[in-house]
Amino acid sequence: MIYTIREINKRTPRVLPDFTLGYDIYDTCGDVNFAIRATLQLLKNQSDPQRCLIPASFQSALPEPQTKAVIGERYSEVSIAIARVIALSSVTQISYASTSEHLSRKWKFPTFLRTISSDEHQTRAIAELVCKFNWKSVAIVASDDEYGKYGSDNLVYIFREKKNICIEFIDILPGNFYEDLTKVNELVSKINRSSAEAIIMFTKDTNVRPIMQEAINQTFNRTWIASDSWSTSTKVSQLEGIEKAGEVFGFISKMNEVPSFKDYVMSTFNGTTNAILEHYLTHYPLCSNRPDENISACFTTNSQPGSGQCQDIRCVADNIDQDELYNVYLAVQVIVEGLRHLLKCDNQQCKHSGKFTALEVTVYNCSKTCAPGQELKMQSKKCCKDCVPCADGEFSAGNGEECQRCSQAEFSSPQRDKCLNKTVEFLQWEDPFVIILSCLGVFGIIATFVFAILFTMYHSTPIVKAVGGYLCFLELFSLLACFCVIFTFTGKPTRVTCMLGLPVFGLGQSLCMACILANLFQILVGFNFDPKIGSWMKKLNRPVAVVTIVFGVQLAICVSWLHFNPPFPDNETLNKAIMLQCDKGNDKFFIAMLGYNGFLAVSCLLFAFKGNKLPDLYKNARLITTSMMLFLIIWILLIPIYISLIGKYKRGIEGAAILISSYSILCCHLAPKCYIMVFKKEINNQNAITENIRKHYEQKNMAVIKS
Repeated sequence: MIYTIREINKRTPRVLPDFTLGYDIYDTCGDVNFAIRATLQLLKNQSDPQRCLIPASFQSALPEPQTKAVIGERYSEVSIAIARVIALSSVTQISYASTSEHLSRKWKFPTFLRTISSDEHQTRAIAELVCKFNWKSVAIVASDDEYGKYGSDNLVYIFREKKNICIEFIDILPGNFYEDLTKVNELVSKINRSSAEAIIMFTKDTNVRPIMQEAINQTFNRTWIASDSWSTSTKVSQLEGIEKAGEVFGFISKMNEVPSFKDYVMSTFNGTTNAILEHYLTHYPLCSNRPDENISACFTTNSQPGSGQCQDIRCVADNIDQDELYNVYLAVQVIVEGLRHLLKCDNQQCKHSGKFTALEVTVYNCSKTCAPGQELKMQSKKCCKDCVPCADGEFSAGNGEECQRCSQAEFSSPQRDKCLNKTVEFLQWEDPFVIILSCLGVFGIIATFVFAILFTMYHSTPIVKAVGGYLCFLELFSLLACFCVIFTFTGKPTRVTCMLGLPVFGLGQSLCMACILANLFQILVGFNFDPKIGSWMKKLNRPVAVVTIVFGVQLAICVSWLHFNPPFPDNETLNKAIMLQCDKGNDKFFIAMLGYNGFLAVSCLLFAFKGNKLPDLYKNARLITTSMMLFLIIWILLIPIYISLIGKYKRGIEGAAILISSYSILCCHLAPKCYIMVFKKEINNQNAITENIRKHYEQKNMAVIKS
């Protein structure tokens, strides 16, 4: 300021002819009370607020000039106190550093001006910085003064306006909270616990220093945003180990160099007449005046007066507070321009702007980019979203994008980063399990034809009559249908194969067991000697009628099933495959069909158990009991297996159950008869049967009449 005033006064031609600029300097110590006292001292002879101009011909007898302007203060809190006082005398105040938006209210502070941007520009610049780095969560620390309070309020308003920035916490602390270590420690603990990505501190450097010191001690490595009041403060920047606190992004007004000021500083120390500099040099002497001093580093302002340290003159000019330097220079120039206008001097235009330079930085805490297969989702934290893995069947390409569902024909990859096409599965003919089933089915068909030939060759023998005579051919035909139907369970399901599968099996098994039931009924009637019971049983002994009625019930069930809601081709969507299968259409018809066959099996079992007490050369009743027991066990075991089984082998299990139940009848009921026909011909005659009956009743002490 002194340099600028001197330059204006000695400039030729004179900027203000016949006028000389002077100055008084008051040290407010950054305190409101000292500032008001100094202001009152400044204005003590300002008797007439309306007399602002001094004519060129006027010779004042007053010790002070009537026209006054105030440059300062630095802190907004102090500037507001000064502005309220000097506004009463209409004295102009120009601040070079006070940025509080509150000072922009002209109806409150009509004479206040400044050469620095207000906090409105600074806070919007801070918000732009936060948005540029895609930070979603911030914390705000401010002092309870005009600077911190209005700055933080403006930040809150802007962040809420943007809607996508979350404020984790706001701490408004006393104006000089650095004096209260308890509050400082509480604040540091809160910052350490928070997940805020950036800590914005809107307060002066004296308050910031202890916070950053603790951040260094605890190696916070956080991201800090400095307001202009401490962004270039040496009190903070020269802390030992400051890099441990993390990255600091500060805001200052665009700086310009004051013309020839550095040369002035260098020359002023050689025979200065500046009282302030003279006072300064008494505490911090130049090393050039002490030739024995070894100058290894620049003097720092952390040194205490009288410490005995000296300073290199080359470092003095470089360490002047450059961010405020040009603003002070502008403040003097504004006063001069104002005077020139009032005194009708030539006008000059001055243009200036609050410009901010964008920076590059990496995010600190909140994750904005997740790995592929993860989405950003709000979990336990108040502001920050976490990377959460996508669920099964969902995918996310990356960058925290929301998880999307894969289509029914797709499944998510193991990394959940994309969808893969599901494979279409069904029982293939080349499957080993299918090959085994097919071989067993073919063997069953061949065996059925062989048995049919043998039964045809020996149709008039007693053993054929013992298994029902012509009914055995119906039984063989039904078994042939069951063996053939297993081939419908292999390959891609079609409407025809689905409709043939289970209904044909149900009909075949019912016809087979109807023939067995009629045969057992014949045996019971033949050996029943009770005249009362025997008469009505003989009336019911109509094999064709029995087979027709028993089979007719199942035929009605299956025809209704196929008519109203038949099985149809369908697919079951699994995690990684689409399973082609047959839907049963209506489960009630399937349960009715299977339940009726179970009822017939139990009936045959009861009749066979009853027939165990009768003479039986060919062990017919015992073998039927075994085959029916196998049938019931197989289908009872199938139910839980079928319900729990998932996959293409579900249909194969159905085919296997049909094969086993068909083989149980073929092997236990019919195969022993064929063995007798071929290898035991001696018992396949009437005499052997008669002898067997005689021995049976003789053992029970019953007389047998031979006819």
